[in-house]
Amino acid sequence: MSTPMEITAQNSSDAKISEPNAVADPSSSPLLNQDKFLVSVEVCLKPSSTARMDDVRLAVERMLEKRSLSYIDGPIPVPVDDPFLMENVQRICVCDTGMITDEWVKNHDILLFWQVKPIVHVFQLSEEGPCEELSGDGQPSSFNEWILPAKEFDGMWESLIYESGLKQRLLRYAATALLFTEKGVDPFLVTWNRIVLLHGPPGTGKTSLCKALAQKLSIRFSSRYPQSQLVEVNAHSLFSKWFSESGKLVAKLFQKIQEMVEEENNLVFVLIDEVESLAAARKAALSGSEPSDSIRVVNALLTQMDKLKSSSNVIILTTSNITAAIDIAFVDRADIKAYVGPPTLQARYEILRSSLQELIRTGIVSKFQDSVHFMLPNFAATREKLNKPEMQEDQTLLHQCKQLLEAAEACEGLSGRSLRKLPFLAHAALADPYGCDPSKFLLTMIDTARRECSELPD
Repeated sequence: MSTPMEITAQNSSDAKISEPNAVADPSSSPLLNQDKFLVSVEVCLKPSSTARMDDVRLAVERMLEKRSLSYIDGPIPVPVDDPFLMENVQRICVCDTGMITDEWVKNHDILLFWQVKPIVHVFQLSEEGPCEELSGDGQPSSFNEWILPAKEFDGMWESLIYESGLKQRLLRYAATALLFTEKGVDPFLVTWNRIVLLHGPPGTGKTSLCKALAQKLSIRFSSRYPQSQLVEVNAHSLFSKWFSESGKLVAKLFQKIQEMVEEENNLVFVLIDEVESLAAARKAALSGSEPSDSIRVVNALLTQMDKLKSSSNVIILTTSNITAAIDIAFVDRADIKAYVGPPTLQARYEILRSSLQELIRTGIVSKFQDSVHFMLPNFAATREKLNKPEMQEDQTLLHQCKQLLEAAEACEGLSGRSLRKLPFLAHAALADPYGCDPSKFLLTMIDTARRECSELPD
């Protein structure tokens, strides 16, 4: 985890501000040629705001020039002395500082203002929700469509906790894929397909990570692509019980996608869930146990995906629960193949920590007795506290950190999905659910975790 960095930027003429139409992003390169670190600042507009995004961006940049900031991930208060921002901005948040500070803090104690260039991204959430078309026979369509950034996915990226570097790796990949296409790199000399494959066991958040990545990229590249859309496909649903209809489903799907990508200012994300079903259908067809129409559908799908390579404004995101079953023809097409496994001890701790902090924020669990705030230390800080308990002044907080770590250790084998459910199950097990203190709740959560693990199938 990153360490807080005090950055003073008060009326400095040295602090450079990004151009309104710049597409620079920390996902592509955290360090500029001028030895300045890029730090993303995301600005979410209120639903009622009608202000021009460029005007809001300039106002936030002026605000950042005048204020002393601590550049760690988290919210910045909207300045009450700025009526324009107060009227239009819902929240301001610093993002992805861990992409630079983890390396920086090894040899430095502080990151000075002249070493930072804030990149301000302004966006407004769409509240429309998914659009699901009906097929000709009245059956649900094989895909859903969202306008991004969507209110439904707000906060999803921050809630997903994986091994160090996975989310940053995906951000940098996507930025590079879009840049290479944008710059006209010859695909015969340097090959890339803009296809991501996330594989691993169920419940590890692969589909959520794909949706969150699409949401994040729609925000980060909004100056280049003012519009963004996500099309979610269930690959299994493409194989109709009436096999002659399967080809029509694929054709209809990609006709819809092609219409989207023809708009140059539209960034399109295609999410194909359960992509291993393509391999299953092809294998069954080749063995003779399924009609040959199945293999034609798979081939048609792969062919349509290949056609999208010529479009610079589309990224294909795929998931698979059964790694061994993925069709080799598809694996070869994927630029990045990332395994998303069960959460590590550190990830389990951070997931439970964020869940507990939310329960304290809402008053379901009471605040720490000896603390003026409810912020639990991160995993690295907790390990350091436990290694030197005699150095700690707040013994109550130290005890609760130890309990949280014990709960994370007891959760070994649980998926990320189960971990997010654990605080709810623990609270439901309390005899008195009102006014519960953290220590009592953590003891209950440890017992609940052990029970859940004991009930896992062999």
